[in-house]
Amino acid sequence: MKKLADILQNCAVIETIGSPDISISALVFDSRKAHENCLFFAVKGTANDGHIYINQTIDNGAVAIVCEEFPETISLACTYVKVDDSALCLAKAAAAFFDFPSNDVKLVGVTGTNGKTTIATLLYRLFSSAGFQCGLLSTIENKIGDKTIASTHTTPDPIALNTLLHQMVLAGCTYIFMEVSSHSIDQKRIFGLHFCGGIFTNLTHDHLDYHKTFAAYRDTKKTFFDELPASAFAIVNADDKNGRVMIQNTKARISTYSLSGDGDYKGKVIENQFDGLVLSINGNEVFTQLIGRFNAYNLLAIYGAAQLLGLPDVEILTQISLLKSAEGRFEFVRSTDGIVGIVDYAHTPDALENVLKTIQDIRSHNEQLITVVGAGGNRDTTKRPEMARIAAEMSDRLILTSDNPRTEDPATILQDMQKGVPAHRYSKTLTIADRREAIRTAVALAKAGDIILLAGKGHEKYQEINGVKYPFDDKKELFELLKSH
Repeated sequence: MKKLADILQNCAVIETIGSPDISISALVFDSRKAHENCLFFAVKGTANDGHIYINQTIDNGAVAIVCEEFPETISLACTYVKVDDSALCLAKAAAAFFDFPSNDVKLVGVTGTNGKTTIATLLYRLFSSAGFQCGLLSTIENKIGDKTIASTHTTPDPIALNTLLHQMVLAGCTYIFMEVSSHSIDQKRIFGLHFCGGIFTNLTHDHLDYHKTFAAYRDTKKTFFDELPASAFAIVNADDKNGRVMIQNTKARISTYSLSGDGDYKGKVIENQFDGLVLSINGNEVFTQLIGRFNAYNLLAIYGAAQLLGLPDVEILTQISLLKSAEGRFEFVRSTDGIVGIVDYAHTPDALENVLKTIQDIRSHNEQLITVVGAGGNRDTTKRPEMARIAAEMSDRLILTSDNPRTEDPATILQDMQKGVPAHRYSKTLTIADRREAIRTAVALAKAGDIILLAGKGHEKYQEINGVKYPFDDKKELFELLKSH
């Protein structure tokens, strides 16, 4: 139990009706979870406005309400607190309720369009292998030391986030690495956290269904760096023009990484094969089991962050040589007759192009490259034809299929994708709505030495159709078919 005044100590309170000295047992922003002695935050979301549920939460036991507008009816059994921004207040209050857990660890946030999961996950693995107790907050999973907790969002809501951070502190974690999504920044989920460092990967076409314009998407990402304290570091990709934009107003210490220009952490790809990369980092050669130029960028960010966090170069390079790819990120297998099957999460035009470029760099071109890809339903529709165009131009055979259609008609999604296929690639393109059948067809078309890329879902173990998540694992489907090929 904590006093309401202590919980709201960092919130800009406009007016209070009732006593600020009442005791609070829990924080709630979902009215359905309201219970005795809780504090309810009436947040205006994209789909619902929590203000319409205020009286319902009081009936269920809420003793305090944080809102942007007082309700018409005031209950004498409740304290009402008016603020400008309930979402921002929720984030700051959640940090206070759990005794500011991010102040007790070194918390590093990773943001950008692509590479967030890989960088956060591999930093977690690197520091864990170096002997530190670490935490991870990622799209794939959350980790408290060796304990795995299922992940439902790239960045959890403020209450769940601070709960996890608090548990990590209690478990003795000293370093925590987390993905920071644009949604979480825009919805104020990360405000109230103390970051010791931030990493920017790149910025490409994504989430325009939510942000509407690329400029709004970029500026949302930039907010993360604007809020970093002077004690933190900001390390950005100098080869992405948006890297400089991210750090224009930051108070943090700035570092850069680059493969093609000047940077504090400069890399060069020496060898790139399916077995791994040989990479030069600031003049030191290291072999890594990761594959592709896009992973060279990820490794530079990892190297730079590890150095800024105080690890010695020899330790960093040794650990980098032992790292393996995050689940669903360019995972591959060879069948007994030499077919290479690759599963990757690439679900944006840029990510798909990076994966296909990597394959093109490695392949002999005496084989055919068969790509299976779809696009998610109820999401940014403008990237659908672009993804199909890239896949058609860079593959020998293309199979368009379902991803997570959600509540959208798969036929509509596939029609959007088909618009991007160039006319001269029509004869090399198939459309098979059933994802399992599309994978089977790709394997049936493949001959010894061919390459199959299965893009879009990566680590996901389900396919979401009309609100139901059905078990489906790209890697399992593809790898088992190749075993029996």
